[in-house]
Amino acid sequence: MTDTETPTTQPQTVRIDIRHLTVEQLAGLGVSQIAYVKPVLMNGTIAFAIHAADGTPMAMADDRDLAVAAIRQHEMLPTLVH
Repeated sequence: MTDTETPTTQPQTVRIDIRHLTVEQLAGLGVSQIAYVKPVLMNGTIAFAIHAADGTPMAMADDRDLAVAAIRQHEMLPTLVH
């Protein structure tokens, strides 16, 4: 090999335990672009909680379609949780 040549290296595979992700690892997966909708009981009626992918509560909606629309309006990808 000459001084101008660079060695070729294979990209290394990084294994991540999804049960123990750091904030930085979550950000790398694009979690700031994902929100989920979860049905909840609020004051005796069904409502729909909107959470960031990391579980942070963001909002409540009266129905699922409204919750999904709110997520999309903020340019995020909605995911439903049962």
